[in-house]
Amino acid sequence: MISFPRTDLAEQLVPALMGKSLFGDAHNGLFLSAPRRTGKSTFLQSDLKPALEAAGVVVVYTDLWTDTGRDPAVVIAEAIGRALQPQLGLVARTAKKAGLDKLSMAGWLQIDTSKIGTLEGLTLVDALRALHETAGKPVALIIDEAQHALTSERGEAAMTSLKSARDQLNSRDEVNLMLVMSGSDRDKLMRLVNSNAAPFFGSHVQAMPPLGADFIAYVASLIEAQRPSLAPVDQDALRRAFDAIGHRPQLFMVALGEILSPLSGIRGRFEDALLNASAEHQRKDESQMEADFLGLKPIEQVVLWRMLEQAGRFRAFDSKALRFYSELLAQPINAPMVQRALDSLRQHSPVLVWKSARGEYAVQDSAMHSWFDERRQAGEWPPVPPQVRRGGDDD
Repeated sequence: MISFPRTDLAEQLVPALMGKSLFGDAHNGLFLSAPRRTGKSTFLQSDLKPALEAAGVVVVYTDLWTDTGRDPAVVIAEAIGRALQPQLGLVARTAKKAGLDKLSMAGWLQIDTSKIGTLEGLTLVDALRALHETAGKPVALIIDEAQHALTSERGEAAMTSLKSARDQLNSRDEVNLMLVMSGSDRDKLMRLVNSNAAPFFGSHVQAMPPLGADFIAYVASLIEAQRPSLAPVDQDALRRAFDAIGHRPQLFMVALGEILSPLSGIRGRFEDALLNASAEHQRKDESQMEADFLGLKPIEQVVLWRMLEQAGRFRAFDSKALRFYSELLAQPINAPMVQRALDSLRQHSPVLVWKSARGEYAVQDSAMHSWFDERRQAGEWPPVPPQVRRGGDDD
């Protein structure tokens, strides 16, 4: 699997995060949204993290999506603890050489990194301060899929603690703590910034630029280098195939690898086959979403319908929503019935609905919004079971 470096973008973000840019608010927190599997995590780990480290910053990276069964507050605390542990070891060795005792080191030598964020251990604020002071460098905390923190009360409290740490460690002239929060769902990530009760109220969520012409040119150059007989590669066809597959580089490269394989049986130009493969992948994604929707009970369908239609404005139990459900189902629908439907959607496989610790609901997979919008614009909403469609054609 190739990795396309986005060094320029990373190097532009570093001074902004460090408060050295004349414009922007990244030093108060950078919030990036991008659909899943479009290269966001790769960029954070392979481009932004090394660029920050090269600028003399200690970087802590954690992905809250890797283990959604654990409390996100614990995952964040453990990441900070892992970064702090080697720094404490270095301080301990320095203190021993200098003949200093523990008390002279402001208590840092006595930290149990396994208890950070617990009642018996350091708060997240003190742990980040310890990391900054023991390393003697600014700290950047990168939290991938940060919206997942809002699914638990402790996770939401951790976000508030991180905002407090930012305020305490940073000053007008010096940025000692940089926060980078990313998410695959803009609506969910917005919940960190868009209300008075939000931990980072006043900050802005920015869309991460998708891979574009430079990525396509890079892929074309690799193909031409390995298969000179295919030069020149039709970059416009590659771009259209990449668009059709949702700008997802991994899936794009898998499709490309299958088509260029000696076992594919394709002779001559490959671009048309790639376009067909990308379109087929998109059709499979849409067919799966349709099958999931049609497999739901009627009340589950209308609740999910309302959620897709309202997006970030969704309110499950208000009078307008209850009227919406009742009119579509031609029967009275009350709040307990809606609650049971929501619980069922959360237990569905795959999970269809996300819930925050505050009782807010959203579609789990943001790709469903695009599917819904496209179907509605085409006059094909709601989906109809295949046997009903066939029956209509026969008539």
